[in-house]
Amino acid sequence: MVLCNSVLRSTRPDGGFNLSADMASETNQQQETRARRILEVLRRTYPEVQCALNFRNPLELLIATILSAQCTDERVNRVTPALFEKYKSAADYAGASIDTLAREIRSLGFFRNKAKSVIDCCKAIVEKHGGEVPRTMAELTNLPGVGRKTANVVLGNAFGVQEGIAVDTHVRRVAARLGLTKHDDPDKIEADLMRLIPRKEWAMASHWLIWHGRLRCMARKPDCPGCELAKLCPSANKVSAKDKRVTMRKAAAKSGKRNK
Repeated sequence: MVLCNSVLRSTRPDGGFNLSADMASETNQQQETRARRILEVLRRTYPEVQCALNFRNPLELLIATILSAQCTDERVNRVTPALFEKYKSAADYAGASIDTLAREIRSLGFFRNKAKSVIDCCKAIVEKHGGEVPRTMAELTNLPGVGRKTANVVLGNAFGVQEGIAVDTHVRRVAARLGLTKHDDPDKIEADLMRLIPRKEWAMASHWLIWHGRLRCMARKPDCPGCELAKLCPSANKVSAKDKRVTMRKAAAKSGKRNK
């Protein structure tokens, strides 16, 4: 199985590149230059990252990605070994009962909906694609339960096809903090990143951003002091302060209610 191994280097390979404090007036060309610098740093910082989901073939990756919705990859990886041992083909999943499959994936949350998505998806693969996972964005996104993010994961990691950039919660957060997008919609975020990142690196860029989000740029307490991208990031050392102000406002509001 493919196992993601991450090597986080302690150096700060920013190449001496720095920006002015004000990035609000950054031109498209300046943003593209900064994005290239960001990629250089991420490439050196996470040289061995791969897909975090364990899989041996396109079908296993497709199933694992569907199961990973609203769930951690680690939890999915604990469930899939037994699942992949029992269900070896799309036809196997297509012939499963929802109750049985739901019970087998219960620990992953939303298990009944996920079981239905897996079964319906595999029925379509059997009926329309001869039991083989399709290799195009259009065909994949026409499968039940498969959106653009899932299709990007399968295409980029199982087939080596650079069709787009998978945008998950980590990519969304890190891209926004780095000033690479101003959008909240995943499709618009993906379009912004595709404009800034060379096509040959679309799949890896997603992995780099995901692992940076997990190891440095966490949602609540990002490690800005230790971040390799601090000199390239307009949000450096600002996120934690913002969270602190929000917490203080909430505490003050709660205190005011108690005093009424």
